[in-house]
Amino acid sequence: MRIAVTGSIAIDQLMVFPGRFTEQLIEGQLEHVSLSFLADRLEVRRGGVGANIAFGLGRLGLTPRLVGAAGADFAEYGAWLRAAGVDTDDVRISETLHTARFVCTTDQEQNQIATFYAGAMVEAAKVDLAAVAARAGGLDLVLVGADAPEAMLRHTDAAHRAGIPVAADPSQQLARLEGPQVRRLVDRARLLFTNEYEAALLRERTGWSERDILGRVGTWIVTRGAEGVSLSRCGQPRLDVPAVPTDRIADPTGGGDAFRSGFLAGLAWGWPHERAARLGCALASVVLESVGTQEYKLLAADLVERVERAYGREAALEIEPRLADVS
Repeated sequence: MRIAVTGSIAIDQLMVFPGRFTEQLIEGQLEHVSLSFLADRLEVRRGGVGANIAFGLGRLGLTPRLVGAAGADFAEYGAWLRAAGVDTDDVRISETLHTARFVCTTDQEQNQIATFYAGAMVEAAKVDLAAVAARAGGLDLVLVGADAPEAMLRHTDAAHRAGIPVAADPSQQLARLEGPQVRRLVDRARLLFTNEYEAALLRERTGWSERDILGRVGTWIVTRGAEGVSLSRCGQPRLDVPAVPTDRIADPTGGGDAFRSGFLAGLAWGWPHERAARLGCALASVVLESVGTQEYKLLAADLVERVERAYGREAALEIEPRLADVS
């Protein structure tokens, strides 16, 4: 199955300030702030929803095509993704802008001061999805993830024109998109991914009921954190898949992206939705126990054990033969 993953590519720079921000704020002087916080720890992590999902697919043995925009500073990141099995030939490299950055400082009370720099992400709309499909010899699925809004709309329209099934995953961008834009992204999607909050926001933005949405998409997948995921199709009973339990969450960031990677890999292998969702939940639990969205260790035996622990021996035996290419 030839999958293109469109979405953001970003680098996270996370710092820790050993004091309290509030101790540096002087009452009556907040209109003229000039502050510097001496951080004692810095972590640089690779991220972006498009890159995260493509990375997970690559680690599971597929060769997804990552479609997005990055800066000239992408060379090391690109090599990392290619080593994981991701095709980065369709990543646009900006001549003037840096790769998107999320810069965040956290104090000892977990207060945060953060800045997001979109950078090269604004050029993602310049990537021609029809040309991507031609170079790939055709595409079987395009996941449209959170990105520059213009890019998300353009990729969705291009996929529909070419008759390529769309997996709509607007996630964080739902908050800034207008109703007509959201309806355009969702309508006719083969798959729709949201979490519970995004599901409510999607109904508010579109003005559509749950029934309306199910009448316009193939399968709506809603991630529910520790409660697992639900899969809904028009006219069919909702399928609920429990989460793979974990009691040592190190970092919640990236769990949803990992679920999407596992689920899409299962579909690529021709699995039924329930089996694919179980793999997605297992991969999500691995990422939740790791710091960073792409720094996790992935072993076939560990994934099988997680599935067996959560869903039983028969479920584990169903997924085991396809995990030989896990790297």
